Amino acid sequence: MIYNNVILTLKDVNDAQVVAADLILLATASLIEPGCHRFEVHHSQSDRKVFFLIEQWQSQQMLDLHREADAFQSIYITRVIPLVDRRPHPSDLIT
Repeated sequence: MIYNNVILTLKDVNDAQVVAADLILLATASLIEPGCHRFEVHHSQSDRKVFFLIEQWQSQQMLDLHREADAFQSIYITRVIPLVDRRPHPSDLIT
């Protein structure tokens, strides 16, 4: 399993609703992709500029295919990334 966690910080908090809507679209599309076991979007209660993506993929190959998918390219790369600073955290599951 591949665990991919990403912290997204809005450049402008006024973009929160737009980014949230786009991340919901991305999650919905991602969850039906081959190898996606989990794709959650969280919005911080203590800092409304921060979103967390919690992803679980069957393999690195499946994650790589996800990054080539239409939703990733047209929603995430084109619409979300310009509005955020992104910090990926590939992770190991310990419990």
